[in-house]
Amino acid sequence: MAELTAYSVKLRKVVVIKDPEVVTLKNGAKAVRGVAAEDPSSKVFKILSARQAEEIAGTLR
Repeated sequence: MAELTAYSVKLRKVVVIKDPEVVTLKNGAKAVRGVAAEDPSSKVFKILSARQAEEIAGTLR
């Protein structure tokens, strides 16, 4: 599985997502959320395309 990354506003850089989970937003879009591997107190969130959501959901199961 490729490492999932997202931009952390708190750390001001792109970080690896630790313990990622796919969530569905109110509008039906998919996103992945978790915590930054470097700083567990920093939460990160990344909105995904439909294709990315299918790929990631398949690898997290």
